[in-house]
Amino acid sequence: MFVWSYWKTIFTKPANPSKEFCLPKSEKEQYEKEQRPETQQEILKKVATSLPLYTRTGAGAIRYCDRCQVIKPDRCHHCSACDMCVLKMDHHCPWVNNCVGFSNYKFFILFLTYSLVYCLFIAASVLQYFIKFWTLCRRKSAENCPKSDLPESHAKFHVLFLFFVAAMFCISILSLFTYHLWLVGKNRSTIEAFRAPVFRNGPDKNGFSLGFSKNIAQVFGDEKKYWLLPVFTSQGDGLSFPTRLVTIDPEQPTECLQLGGLDKGAVEVSAEQTSPLSESQNRLLGNDYHSEEDHKETEVLKSDESEAITISIESES
Repeated sequence: MFVWSYWKTIFTKPANPSKEFCLPKSEKEQYEKEQRPETQQEILKKVATSLPLYTRTGAGAIRYCDRCQVIKPDRCHHCSACDMCVLKMDHHCPWVNNCVGFSNYKFFILFLTYSLVYCLFIAASVLQYFIKFWTLCRRKSAENCPKSDLPESHAKFHVLFLFFVAAMFCISILSLFTYHLWLVGKNRSTIEAFRAPVFRNGPDKNGFSLGFSKNIAQVFGDEKKYWLLPVFTSQGDGLSFPTRLVTIDPEQPTECLQLGGLDKGAVEVSAEQTSPLSESQNRLLGNDYHSEEDHKETEVLKSDESEAITISIESES
C-alpha cells in the first residue's frame, strides 16, 4: 500500500483548467492589445460571467494567469516548478517531484499514512535488537562483549542506523500527516492556510468549509470502503467547489436577530428559509448569488395590544 500510494502520487498528472476557462479568440486578441488594466478587467469580467467563479484577487479583480493565458478557477494556482496552473493546488512536493493538487491529494494523504505506519513497523520490529545492542555491547572490544543474537559487529551498527532513521522519519512524517489531516478537516489547502481566499465580500479562510464530515468527503468521497485505497474518489471536477456562502457551515456561528418579542414560530420559519442549497444550485447561482442583493427595508409593525414584532425580508434575484 505504501508503494502503491507513492506511485500514484508521483505519476498522477496534475489537473489543469479546462478549455472553457480560456479566453475566446476575439477577447484574447483584444486583451493582448489593450494596455489599460481597467479595460482588461472588463474583458475578463465579460467572459467570467458564464463561469462558476467565487474568488478574486486581493484587489477584487478576476484571477487571470498571463503565463497559461487562462482565467483561474477557484482554488487554482500557477506552479512555477511545473510551469502550469494546477487545480486546487496544495503545494509542489520535492519528495514526489510532482505538484500535489486536486488529482492526487488523496494519494498524497494515503502516502503519508502508509509511510507513518511503515516507519512505526520498522522501529517497533528493530527496537528489541536496538536495546540488546546498548545493553550487551557497550564495550569497545567486540571480543569481550557477551554473546547476543547479533554476533556480527557490522550488523549491530546497521540496526542502530535503521532504528534512528525510522524514528526520525516517523517524527517528521507524523507532524506533516497531522497538519494535512487538520487541513482536510477544515477543507483548506496549504496555500489557503497561509493566504485566505478572497471572495467578493472579502477574505474568508473558512469560505470552502462545509462541516467536518462533508470536508472529509470532498477529498475521500462518500464510500468509506475506498478511503484507504489509492483510487481516485474525490468529489467534484476541480473547477468549482461549494462554498460556505451558499451552503451554511455548521461549524461557524450564525448571526441572528435577537428580539424580545420574536416568538418561536417565527424562528422556525426563519430556519426553514435559510436551509442550505444543494451543490447543483450552488453552481447554477454563479456570480449572481454573491453580488450585492437589493433588500427591501425591514418593516416593523408593533401592535399596542399584543406587542408582537413581525419582520418581513424579501430579496430580488
